Amino acid sequence: MFQVDCEEWGASPFQTQDYELLDFGEGRRLERFGAWVLDRPSPAAEGPPVRPPLWRMAHSRFERARGNLGRWVDQTHVPQRWTIQWGPLVFELKRNDSGHVGLFPEQAANWNWLYYRLHATPPTKPILNLFAYTGGATLAAALAGAEVIHVDAARNVVGWARRNAEHSGLENRPIHWIVEDARKFVRRELRRGKSYEGIILDPPSYGHGPRGEAFQFHKDIEALVRMCFELMAPDRGFFLFTCHTPGYGTQQVTRLIHGIRPEIWQYGELKIRMMAIPTADGRFLPSGMMVRWDALGVPAPSNKL
Repeated sequence: MFQVDCEEWGASPFQTQDYELLDFGEGRRLERFGAWVLDRPSPAAEGPPVRPPLWRMAHSRFERARGNLGRWVDQTHVPQRWTIQWGPLVFELKRNDSGHVGLFPEQAANWNWLYYRLHATPPTKPILNLFAYTGGATLAAALAGAEVIHVDAARNVVGWARRNAEHSGLENRPIHWIVEDARKFVRRELRRGKSYEGIILDPPSYGHGPRGEAFQFHKDIEALVRMCFELMAPDRGFFLFTCHTPGYGTQQVTRLIHGIRPEIWQYGELKIRMMAIPTADGRFLPSGMMVRWDALGVPAPSNKL
């Protein structure tokens, strides 16, 4: 049976007026983002929904057409863009043809840890955020006072992250917005002898760099994680790695990390766990894996941002 440490991973929920997982089942999830209720696919949503009447509330439903692409079928007018808030951070949402809206709510607990980790031990070197998407981790780190290198291959997504920084009042913080292939960027930084106090890595199952560079998680992740460890400051560094790739559960991720750094268990703090999104009725929707290694062993916060 799926289990989650709800004390830690349920510690950073959105306020219900901003986000709520209403129900899930039969391969779909029903969520409210602000005023708008969306029905979209979720392969991890097993079993039947437990609150069938709620699904009639959906303002829009995502229907997959081919591959990962599809279209949104609206039951009423849904704005092209709107915003929701998590603590002091503000996120602009919009629906795309992959069924995403620009936000992964399961990452909120990681943002919470990241903020308090950097607030408790102010960094002496920059933080690197790879496959940084719309910038949740970037904003949390910048809010804590860190200098952040934000790297993503899609120029339009980097622009989206910059708007989130502006919405959150962080546009003047030391954030460097870089459109680049993650592996190319890491290789270049290694050649330059750079090091980072922390590295955040949230790779897709498949992706492409700005010049068509292909990334396949199963093929490329080991080499990328290995390079990330080489870039980290050994005495103060941390590594926050999350993935949503099918077939990568606790055992697979543990083997990956142990194969790269067998001695990692002997120093710092290492946690490898499943991520999940809680519902109001106490259920959890599995939402990928998390690896968090911290040389300083700073404990998880008991409060939330």
